[in-house]
Parts: sequence; C-alpha cells; structure tokens
Amino acid sequence: MRDKIKPGRRTAAPDGEVVVFLIGMRVNHLWALHRWLPVFFAMPAMLRELVRDRSAGLLHHVLLTGLPRTYYVVQYWESKEKLLAYAAAPDRKHHPWWGRLNRYAREGKGHVGIWHEMYVVPAGRYESLYGDMPASGLGKAYGLVPVGAEAGARQRMKAEV
Repeated sequence: MRDKIKPGRRTAAPDGEVVVFLIGMRVNHLWALHRWLPVFFAMPAMLRELVRDRSAGLLHHVLLTGLPRTYYVVQYWESKEKLLAYAAAPDRKHHPWWGRLNRYAREGKGHVGIWHEMYVVPAGRYESLYGDMPASGLGKAYGLVPVGAEAGARQRMKAEV
C-alpha cells in the first residue's frame, strides 16, 4: 500500500522527548552463513513481534541496507524505558538473541558484527521538515502538522541553530 502524499510543508509532531534507536549488523565472513543468516532473520522477527504488540513502545521503524554486507534498522520509540524493558524482557524475542550474540562474541571468530546506538533527544532539540511527500521517519512515528510560511528550523527547534 502506498502512503498518501501530504501536500505542502509539514513537520513531525512529537510531544516531548524523542527516542531514536539505530541497530545494525555487518556480515564479516560471507562464507559463514550458519552464523550471520540467523542474525539477519532475527531482527525482522523481533520487529514483527513489536508491531503486533504496540504497547511495547515501538512507534515506527525503517529498514536500510548498505549492500552487500551491512543492514540497519532505524527505530522510533515511545520512551527509553519501554525500549530498555523490551530488550531485557525474558519472554520476548530479543532476550534469547542477546544471549546468542554474546556467545558468538566470546567465540571470537567475528563472523558477524553487531552495533547499536540510542539517542534520547529532549523536547525542542530536534527538527524535521517534509515537503510534498508522505509521512516518513519521525513524521511517520509521531504524525505530521502543517508548517507556517514564516516558520524555519530555528523556530521549530525552539533553540539556536
């Protein structure tokens, strides 16, 4: 299904801080399929779990690739507390994978690399602009509102840019 184009200039409409989580993997040894292929399929399984249970806190995600070896997910969360709770929940898909990846790391063979970054951005310290396009990224996570003709990045951020 195609997202509907929103005409004009719009901005994302979060209320409060924004939590952005970036996670990715890099295939270091292509021939070690038995190590990296399960990791490759683990993230979509976790994302399906989170999409089915919106109360977990994931608002939106985007899958990206730096083919042929690197894969990323950009995630927008309701709060850092919900993100951390999901990561540590023993009854969720993430917990067993966390243990498995730690075992892989202890083995020291480096077949697959994993990384993540979490950003908790205070209210008024982020900026977004979408012109004549469907909701995307932060706007998809929090919804869009029209931007007045006089409003620039400085006004949207409510801080010096």
